[in-house]
Amino acid sequence: MTRKYFGTDGIRGKVGDHPITPEFMLKLGWAAGRVLVDRYPGPNLILIGKDTRISGYMFESALQAGLISAGVDVGLLGPMPTPGIAYLTRTFQAQAGIVISASHNSYHDNGIKFFSGNGTKLPDEIERQIEEELDKPMVTAERLGKARRIDDAAGRYIEFCKGTMPWGFSLAGLQIVLDCANGATYHIAPNVFSELGAKVIPVAAEPNGTNINRSCGSTKPEAMKEKVVEMGADLGIAFDGDGDRVVFVDHKGNIVDGDELLFIIAEDAHEYGGGCDGVVGTLMTNFGFELAVNKLGIPFYRAKVGDRYVLEAMRDNGWKYGGESSGHIVCGNVTTTGDGIISALQVLKAMVSRDESLYKVRQGMTKMPQTMINVQMPTRMDISDNPAIAEAVAATEAKLGDTGRVLLRPSGTEPVVRVMVEGQDKAQVKALAQELATAVENALH
Repeated sequence: MTRKYFGTDGIRGKVGDHPITPEFMLKLGWAAGRVLVDRYPGPNLILIGKDTRISGYMFESALQAGLISAGVDVGLLGPMPTPGIAYLTRTFQAQAGIVISASHNSYHDNGIKFFSGNGTKLPDEIERQIEEELDKPMVTAERLGKARRIDDAAGRYIEFCKGTMPWGFSLAGLQIVLDCANGATYHIAPNVFSELGAKVIPVAAEPNGTNINRSCGSTKPEAMKEKVVEMGADLGIAFDGDGDRVVFVDHKGNIVDGDELLFIIAEDAHEYGGGCDGVVGTLMTNFGFELAVNKLGIPFYRAKVGDRYVLEAMRDNGWKYGGESSGHIVCGNVTTTGDGIISALQVLKAMVSRDESLYKVRQGMTKMPQTMINVQMPTRMDISDNPAIAEAVAATEAKLGDTGRVLLRPSGTEPVVRVMVEGQDKAQVKALAQELATAVENALH
C-alpha cells in the first residue's frame, strides 16, 4: 500500500532499500530502541507522533511493539505536527522522538523522521548505528517497555506556540483563512491563532486518512487563495501535511513564499528585534532575497538544498534564522527545527508591531524572475569538470553581470541537471536559460 519514502530528514543508505512495511517498522523500532537508549541519558522514554495519513495507525503500532521489545517505554502523542514532536521530546527529556510522516507527499506514501533528545535531527553516526542494528537478529529485552498515551500533548504544544509571542500580543481584528492540509496541524493551528484573538476561517481541517495534502496545503494553496479573496480576509496561511512548512496569501490574493516570509522575519529582527547576525538560505533562494538582505547589511549564506544543511550552516555561523523557498523556515531564537506555526507567528508579529498589512510588509523584497529548465543526462554524472559547460556558464554570467545569477544543479534522484537563471529582466532570463540549457545539452550528448 505504501511506497518507499525516505527524504533528507529520514534514515538513508541501506534503510532506503527497504519498503516501509509493518514488519520493517517492528524491526526499526527494536533497532532504534537499542541504539538510542544506550546513546542518550535520561528517562527510559521515546515518543511517537504521526500525521493524519491512514497508514500511520498501523506503523505506529508496529514501531511501538518494536520499541517495547527493546525494553523502551513509549509515549504516544497521536496526530501532531513534526515540530511539535521535536518540542515535546525536549519537554519530556526523552531519548528521542519519532515522527511517522511523509510530509507534503500524498497519503499513499509514509516515512520516518527521528529527533534526538534535544529536538534536533539525529547525527549521521547514530543513523548508521541504527542501520547496522537492523542487520542483527531481533532479541527481546529482559525488561519489556510500557506504552502510554500522552493526552495533553496537543494542549502543551498550543501553549508553547502562543508562548513564543511577547506578553500582551494579540491578533484581534485579523481575519485569517487557515489551510491545515488535512494534516497534523488540523487540531493545533486553529486553536493557536483563535486563542491569540484572530477570527479563523479553517479550510482543509477535516482529515479522513486519505485526503492529506490533496489539492490543499502549502504545495497547493490555490483553494486558500480563492477563499481569502472570496471572504475578504486579511490573509491566508497554509501548512503542509506535517506542519513544518508554511506559505501565506495576502489580501490581494498574492502567494507569499518561504523566501519572502524569511525576509520579513529577518528584517523585523534586524530593525526591531535587537538585530539579525545573519541568515542562511539555499542554492535555490531567490536572488531578490540576497539583494534585499545585503541592502540591510545582513550577512547571507547559501547552503545546499535541504533543511539539514540549513541547520548545519546556522549552527556553524552562530545565526538564528534560515530557511528554504518551500516555506521550511527555522527560527532558532525560539525553537530547534522548522516549524510552520512558529514561523507564521513571527511574520504576524512583524505585521502587528508595524500595524501594516502583509501586502505592505512584503514590499521590502522584490522577487527576481527565474527560469529553470531540466536537461536530460545520458546517465547521472559529475559535470563540474566539463569545460564546455563551464565556458557556457561563464558566458551567461558575463551577460547578467551583477544583476542575476546562474545555477546548475544535478538532481540527486534522476539523470537530469537543473539549469536555472535569475535576473532583473524576465525576457532576458528566459532567453539566457534556454541558451544555456541548449549548451549544456550539447555538451552532454
